[in-house]
Amino acid sequence: MRTTETGHLKTGPKMGSKTGFLAVLTLCAGLFCGGASAEAQPAAQTLAALPSAGASLTPGAEARPILAWTEFCQSYPAECAFDRAEPARIALTPALWSSIVSINRRVNRTIEPVTDQEHWGRPDRWDLAEDGSGDCEDYQLLKRHLLAAAGLPRRAMRMTVVIDEKGEGHAVLTLVTDRGDYILDNKTNAVKLWHETGYVFIKREGQDAQAWVSLGGATSPVTTANR
Repeated sequence: MRTTETGHLKTGPKMGSKTGFLAVLTLCAGLFCGGASAEAQPAAQTLAALPSAGASLTPGAEARPILAWTEFCQSYPAECAFDRAEPARIALTPALWSSIVSINRRVNRTIEPVTDQEHWGRPDRWDLAEDGSGDCEDYQLLKRHLLAAAGLPRRAMRMTVVIDEKGEGHAVLTLVTDRGDYILDNKTNAVKLWHETGYVFIKREGQDAQAWVSLGGATSPVTTANR
């Protein structure tokens, strides 16, 4: 899914270099996630204040997984590993929130937007945008990869399918936190509570098994009023 807020990769590894591209992004993420010493971080880098608390989505019955997600898990089993010992919610701190906002912005700016049909010659394929290009789900999968590398629990970061403002299918990343469910999106650098997006929420990965759950077409109050 194309976005007006993403840019082109100007420098770094050659496009198509899988390990090189992810290595550079992981290094960049580390600079925002405590990977570098305080002295090495830019002086202007300050911790963001915690966001307002809001309501969480209520998952429903088990739902059929996205076929492309199933294929992704076969190619990247570590990305889909399920660990019940992990926390089901992220306990937000100013440092974690700063990392989340920074990684969301960095991935949005770095990935070249391209449709799966243009990229792979097929309508839907999920991957980690290892060649520096991808569409909506690839942005979110890479964000989850980097956030997990920074120490956030995968169990609390769920791939989610929505209907966007154009009435089209779209993929976002839901962060289940102690302050509500926040959405990472390649269409905006703002990390919003789910009900602030205006999207219709269809389904997402479950937290208690390697399965998806229905979100029942949940909508924000604004969306509901406009239906």
